[in-house]
Amino acid sequence: MAAGKDIIYMDHAGTTPVDPRVLDAMMVWFTGRFGNASSIHTLGQEAKRALDESRETVARILGCRLSEVVFTSGGTESDNAAINGTVAALQPTGNHIVTSSVEHHAVLHTCQYLENMGFDVTYLPVDRFGMVDPGDVVQAITDRTILVSVMYANNEIGTIQPIQEIARGVKDRARTMERTVVVHTDAVQAAGFLPLNLRDMGVDMLSLSAHKFNGPKGTGILCIRRGTPFLPQQLGGGQERERRSGTENIPGIVGAAVALDLADRERERTSAHCAALRDRLIRGIQERIPGVHLNGHPTLRLPNNVNFSFDHVEGEPVLLGLDMSGIAASSGSACSSGTLEPSHVLLALGQSADLSRGSLRLTLGRENTVEEVDYVLTVLEDLVSRLREMPSLSPAGS
Repeated sequence: MAAGKDIIYMDHAGTTPVDPRVLDAMMVWFTGRFGNASSIHTLGQEAKRALDESRETVARILGCRLSEVVFTSGGTESDNAAINGTVAALQPTGNHIVTSSVEHHAVLHTCQYLENMGFDVTYLPVDRFGMVDPGDVVQAITDRTILVSVMYANNEIGTIQPIQEIARGVKDRARTMERTVVVHTDAVQAAGFLPLNLRDMGVDMLSLSAHKFNGPKGTGILCIRRGTPFLPQQLGGGQERERRSGTENIPGIVGAAVALDLADRERERTSAHCAALRDRLIRGIQERIPGVHLNGHPTLRLPNNVNFSFDHVEGEPVLLGLDMSGIAASSGSACSSGTLEPSHVLLALGQSADLSRGSLRLTLGRENTVEEVDYVLTVLEDLVSRLREMPSLSPAGS
């Protein structure tokens, strides 16, 4: 293991450590300045100013109005609210939703729930790199379509979608049909690596989660452009301009704003650093280990994402072996009820169920080093070799 390190962390797509500068900004709002932003006394008004200043920071970075920023409890709530709030508002005009087959479960499960409520959902296919064809999106729009939701960058394989082209095509089609079709993008994985200007992207709604860009868990952001049909999904005291009621999480909101500001200011440097390590990892795995398959687009992928499937090896023993060597990583597979389920993303790429169970995701951060990458390569090469010599761990037909 790298000297002086208890663990090598390569699961930044799962979550990121809170930046010390973010934590410093948050601490006072837990203790000395703990007021409720809806209260009229001094403590409450201090919290209100912090809320307003945080909203200004987020709006500046996202290129939107202050009134278009809604603070939530995380990416899942932002995705849920965007989809459910839109279809509730537009249900009188249609019942059709268009999304992709590789979305995060926060989107897919919401769409599946709405199918049970009588909505029709088109799950668009992707190519072998996980890319959505903008033409397929436009062709899927009917006279009943009310929402298109396509993620900005995939959380498993890192593929970056042509969201500008998708949004432009949808809006052109909607104008031709003289109807309203809302465009939402889950940008949770994109923050800190890709531009997030709402208007440049052409989308109506955008979801973020602070803990993916070195902010606190439990705080998210939903941008809703002015004029976008939306009915609130959480009711109560009318906070967030009555779009998301509930006492504002001031420490979390302050932390999210500071983290987003830092991620934006340091984006080019962080992206270049991670991309160099990513390319070193990809090249090293391909050179050292036979029978590997790079998942995701070879170039149009997040700077920090590495995802491979390994012939004749399941993902779970790889993860356990890495963990025993002090390396934190993740897999595209999810262990449920004692069975290893293949990743829906990898299956959508056309990969076999057996091969998709042998996937490994390594996602880098700004604190990772060349020495750590080289250590991971050495451990992984030996680990995969040993696992392949153990027939009991090899899935049949992979």
